[in-house]
Amino acid sequence: MKRLAFVTGILALAAPMALAQYSTWASDPAHSEVDFSIRHGGVSNVHGHFGGVAATLVYNEADVTKSTVTATIDVTTVDTGQSPRDIHLKTDAFLDVAKFPTATFTSTNVVKNGNKLTVSGNFTLHGVTKPVVLDVEGPSVPLVNGMDHKLHSGFSATTTLSRTAYGIGAAFPSALVGDDVKLTIELEIIKQETAPVNK
Repeated sequence: MKRLAFVTGILALAAPMALAQYSTWASDPAHSEVDFSIRHGGVSNVHGHFGGVAATLVYNEADVTKSTVTATIDVTTVDTGQSPRDIHLKTDAFLDVAKFPTATFTSTNVVKNGNKLTVSGNFTLHGVTKPVVLDVEGPSVPLVNGMDHKLHSGFSATTTLSRTAYGIGAAFPSALVGDDVKLTIELEIIKQETAPVNK
């Protein structure tokens, strides 16, 4: 009977410990963005960014490969520094933000490669969902940062998309508007609370 009580006590302690290894982090909108670059006319690169990024990371502190991330990008925030071009990008000739105002990412797999991560997932843009792979640096060492007195950390990630695979700018040949779109994601995250999951 004593042995049973002892085992039961260990199991009771183990359950909350398993739960505690997961924590929830949310993106800081003031310090998170998706930058992009695309070739123009075969002679130069045009740069821009999306500022409206909302991401949630369920982070496994014992095993980062068991972590998950979801993100939503406000496509209407596209900004290349040229208002006429931004207006054109928002039309149905390119991003069609009236019909597709957001893009989303949901991770499906995380692999640790030395000091870096490879995060695979499904990316939905312009109503089309395709698998993508992100090369990720991070997380940075968590620090108490800012007025909220919470832990902050950060990730940087890169990937390359085909705009035509997502049906964007189909009327424009790659000689005029490049097909490859290079993305750089800068994500600052803030620790929220222990996540009620046990994977």
